[in-house]
Amino acid sequence: MTDHWVYVVECSDGTFYTGYTTDVTRRVAEHDAGNGAKYTRGRTPVTLRYTERFDSKSDAMSREYRIKQFSRKQKERLIE
Repeated sequence: MTDHWVYVVECSDGTFYTGYTTDVTRRVAEHDAGNGAKYTRGRTPVTLRYTERFDSKSDAMSREYRIKQFSRKQKERLIE
């Protein structure tokens, strides 16, 4: 059974990026190498700040969408 993850990284400019993956370690490394999301390419290095595990891809992607709708303050509270 595959784990599905939602993660939040903090970029070098202090902004947050939220994503979905099945392998958090690999995905953060991709962001740091400049091979991740277009948003993070000019904002490396990134720091992993939050992860949440799900059993299904649909649950994880729904949560990713909800987190992306959060204000900065809400994201800061989430990662505390």
